[in-house]
Amino acid sequence: MAAVALCVVLPFLKLGIPSGHDFEFHMNSWIEVVDHWKQGTIYPHWAALAHYGYGEARFIFYPPFSWTLGGLLGLVLPWKLVPAAYIWIVLTLAGSSMFALARRWLSRRDAIFAATLYAANPYNLVIVYWRSDQAELMASIYLPLLLLFLLRMDEADGRRGVVPLSLVMAAGWLTNLPSAVMMNYSLGVLAMMLAIRRRSFRLLLYAGFAVVLGAMLAGFFLLPAYHQQSWVNINQVLAPGVRPEDSFLFTKTADPDHNRFNLLVSIVAVSQFVILAGAFILSRSLGRNKVWPLLLAWSAVCTLLMLSPTLPLWNHLPELRFVQLPWRWLLCLGVPFALLVSMSLQRWWWRIVLCMMMVSVLWVVWHRVQNPWWDNAGDIEEMLDNQQDGTGNEGVDEYVPLGVDPYDVDQKAPQARFEGKGHANIAIRKWDAEHRAIDATTGSAGKLVLRLFNYPLWRLEVNGRQIATESTPDTGQMVIPIGTGENRIRIRFLDGADRKWGLLLSGMGFAVILLLSAIWKPQPL
Repeated sequence: MAAVALCVVLPFLKLGIPSGHDFEFHMNSWIEVVDHWKQGTIYPHWAALAHYGYGEARFIFYPPFSWTLGGLLGLVLPWKLVPAAYIWIVLTLAGSSMFALARRWLSRRDAIFAATLYAANPYNLVIVYWRSDQAELMASIYLPLLLLFLLRMDEADGRRGVVPLSLVMAAGWLTNLPSAVMMNYSLGVLAMMLAIRRRSFRLLLYAGFAVVLGAMLAGFFLLPAYHQQSWVNINQVLAPGVRPEDSFLFTKTADPDHNRFNLLVSIVAVSQFVILAGAFILSRSLGRNKVWPLLLAWSAVCTLLMLSPTLPLWNHLPELRFVQLPWRWLLCLGVPFALLVSMSLQRWWWRIVLCMMMVSVLWVVWHRVQNPWWDNAGDIEEMLDNQQDGTGNEGVDEYVPLGVDPYDVDQKAPQARFEGKGHANIAIRKWDAEHRAIDATTGSAGKLVLRLFNYPLWRLEVNGRQIATESTPDTGQMVIPIGTGENRIRIRFLDGADRKWGLLLSGMGFAVILLLSAIWKPQPL
């Protein structure tokens, strides 16, 4: 698996670093996380350099697993090597989890083929070279384990699968929210299929318990993110271009760039559909395998949800619209794709032909539809310099405070400016990501306007006395009323009560895990 993952990243040596749609978002997040750690903040909340220094509540709303791994790699490796190292680790783990699943039905050699096919399946390569959605790529690690632990739950003592399945579901929530929504729907479909086959709904109860327990384990992240949605422009996650109706297969919009990429991913999807259909048709032994109906149902659900007639489902099923991009279901389709192809194509020369076909499809979309974008070491160094000198980065719209338009801000504004009569001497004592200290001496009362978006969790003290912050009406900048004379201003980002309740919920979930592990003794992987 490590060798296959290495082959995926080897082109980086010649072509550079793939700079897909989300590359700058993730890379800037990793760099900023390291800065937080160096400043003593273990769990970041505020991305201070987003929107060119005005900041955003990114780390409250974006799950921690991907940016934690990226930050850890950034501590030990040059930044130009971090994306390749991240992708190598994730693809190695994804292939390993598929190997654990495939060994239930396949020989060691065939299971290795299934694992390599899954790790380097066409959609994963689209993520690597065109999308750079590193969190979604990480979610591919969990999908084979979801099916593996559900099948174990279907065996003699279903209770023994609750603990490992709940850990997988928690990992999904803590990695990528759209992927976690797909995991929950996938689990529901698969569990329903097994319950119908066994004519017993006890399995559904166990699966539902695992879902609830997984959400409890992730409560320290989920509860603040859910509660604070109304504080930010979260509706921007469904802005034109990222709504489900804009990204069904072969859908066209008024944006040529969007249409070009949508055509690319649609061609990749259709190629996987054709191969998957051929695997169903060619296989004569799958009918005796109890996993066959599950893979068929999972494949059908993933495929149908990429087609425009299912728009009413996207609009009405709970939280499904937050998957945003229907072709994201290719992530889940990768599991039945790798398993069925490996089961049905037993001859190695057929497998070689299949791999050549997939490479050909990728070559066509690469050269005829849309080339990947590439950065080099100099581009990474520029991103790092922009973080270190305070220039910052563009940020994203959905994590800024409610009602703020980040495009109206002055990118060259000072960190603090005085509004009032006369002159003020302003000294910036500290300007860390989540802790600011300013001294201001004025000849008259006035206000300080900071290069900082106001957010309810900022706590402000002036001369040791806590006061309420104000905001500019247009750009949402923090405004601090100050009096005549010396003013010692201290600003700190604090956890809200929702974080404390979330930690309590996670602690309760962990206690339940320990109790169930002692009582039911879950099977090892």
